[in-house]
Amino acid sequence: MAADDGGRTMNYGKEHVNVYRTYAAPLEGIRTIPESEFDGKPNTLLGMEVRVQVEGEEFLPSFRDGDNEKVVATDSMKNFILHHAGEYDGATVEGFLHYVGAEFLRTYDQMEAVRISADELQFDERPVPDGDGGFEPSDLVFRVTDDESAYGEFYLHREDGEIVVEEQESGVTDIELVKVKDNSFVGYVQDEYTTLPERENRTLYIGLDIFWEYADPEAALGDDPEQYVPAEQVRDIAQVVFDEKDVNSIQDLIYQVGLRILERFPQLESVEFEANNRTWLTVRDDIE
Repeated sequence: MAADDGGRTMNYGKEHVNVYRTYAAPLEGIRTIPESEFDGKPNTLLGMEVRVQVEGEEFLPSFRDGDNEKVVATDSMKNFILHHAGEYDGATVEGFLHYVGAEFLRTYDQMEAVRISADELQFDERPVPDGDGGFEPSDLVFRVTDDESAYGEFYLHREDGEIVVEEQESGVTDIELVKVKDNSFVGYVQDEYTTLPERENRTLYIGLDIFWEYADPEAALGDDPEQYVPAEQVRDIAQVVFDEKDVNSIQDLIYQVGLRILERFPQLESVEFEANNRTWLTVRDDIE
């Protein structure tokens, strides 16, 4: 139970629901941008790790009295998500989340709102001989990777019999980039607590998560591919700006990345970042 504006919000849910769908609808018709080669993907294997949290005043007896009459078991939630993965006919993580979240609200009257999110699970096509002495990507064999991951989240509630999107967020997480030179860090506060030397040229290793919201949440579903913002293109913008700019701080870098994202995708309302410095300690700097 969590407090909300002086009242109460009864919620519970299920995490770590791993969903794997083969031969989902391909993501096609994506608008290309100068910073990225990405123009779609076949979705031969679409995977995601889903989290769902449901809310409703009718769940109060289960908290207060141990009365589970209205409780949908979290194992049933897992099965509900897995079943509807087979019914989903779209091509994006966000589209699936909106679809299955809305189905929860349509199926269970005691659920007043649903928050559902997911990290896409990444798979790489493996190279196989092409019959002419070279190699080509297999359309059958994939490798699980720890590469950057698309992220999506929706908060849906029922209003006058209609399902309404109250919050929407998309993202790309676990970006790790290293730039070996042309990064400075100078001009910061120097006082009795400062031991870090100024560097006019340094290696910079960053971890970066990027999140964005659409002006129209419906654009996140991917039904109109030209209005959809792929995580792959946002990732590519980050690495291109990192290559182009001589930045004086991580703050400077993410600001420049954010400007470029909003320039390329005017359908977005906002961009947010979580970034951290993972730069290695310098042992020797006399080696070119």
